[in-house]
Amino acid sequence: MEFLPIIDPASADASECIDRACREVGFFAVPLPDRLAQARVELLDLAAAFFARPDIDKARSSMERGGHAWRGWFPLDGELTSGAPDHKEGYYFGTELPPDPRAMHGPNLWPDEPAALRPAVTEWMREMEELGQRLLSAMAAGLGLAADFFARGLTAAPTCLFRIFRYPPHPQRATASWGVGEHTDYGLLTLLATDGTPGLEVKSRGEWHAVAADAGLVVGNLGDMLDRLTGGRYRSNAHRVRNHADHDRYSLPFFLDPGWDASVAPLEFDDGWVTPLDTAERWDRADLRHLDTMYATYGDYLTAKTARVFPHLPPPRT
Repeated sequence: MEFLPIIDPASADASECIDRACREVGFFAVPLPDRLAQARVELLDLAAAFFARPDIDKARSSMERGGHAWRGWFPLDGELTSGAPDHKEGYYFGTELPPDPRAMHGPNLWPDEPAALRPAVTEWMREMEELGQRLLSAMAAGLGLAADFFARGLTAAPTCLFRIFRYPPHPQRATASWGVGEHTDYGLLTLLATDGTPGLEVKSRGEWHAVAADAGLVVGNLGDMLDRLTGGRYRSNAHRVRNHADHDRYSLPFFLDPGWDASVAPLEFDDGWVTPLDTAERWDRADLRHLDTMYATYGDYLTAKTARVFPHLPPPRT
């Protein structure tokens, strides 16, 4: 099996193939639907136009203006992973909501220019949520669960987040830093589209692998909550990025996460599966089996994690 299995979600054996990839690799890819090929190009062009504007213009949509909703733009080196600045700039979006006292809830911040970014992002998020729910349905079937297990439970009202990241060429001698450092995603499923520039590396079975760049694919990687839910069958593998190209690298990660108030309890399987002891292997040393002793809901977990990413921002409220 190729390191990054490419799976057609419409194939008759999609559930079996996704299940095998999640157990053996922890990442997989699906072809970008044909109807979204032009939408991806247009979204990347709009993103490049926004990031090319002067910082003083982009700052009108800065995350500082978004308050506890944590929406908006952040500058190069403005986000931290494990306390170290990531060599990227980005823009945070989420489901468009009215003002809300909860962390990471509320309206998005949209730039004046390019004005077309708003409808492009909104439509992309809608399409990615639909694709993500379809893939989760296939995962449920692979786990021996009802196909609507996620849709009627954890993702009935999902936490949907979206980012646009620009990774400039990495400084040649900056071998101790990363475009984004080693980490795992927090939720269930991340769907990543890119401009086709290499840079993504993933860790599987203790070894780092470069992921071949292909603008025609959407990479699916698994989050901590899917790892916890499945008792480690589906592992939230670590990944990182460093752009060695001589031009910018753009990525479009969409996060399909459990509902904010959902409690993610491990499933019980009847085949004798025993959770591997992986705490010492994780980048953050977290024990996903015992999160319920610290966090009552997914929102609690996400808030605690993201508070370390932008320590200069007002802390999100629960």
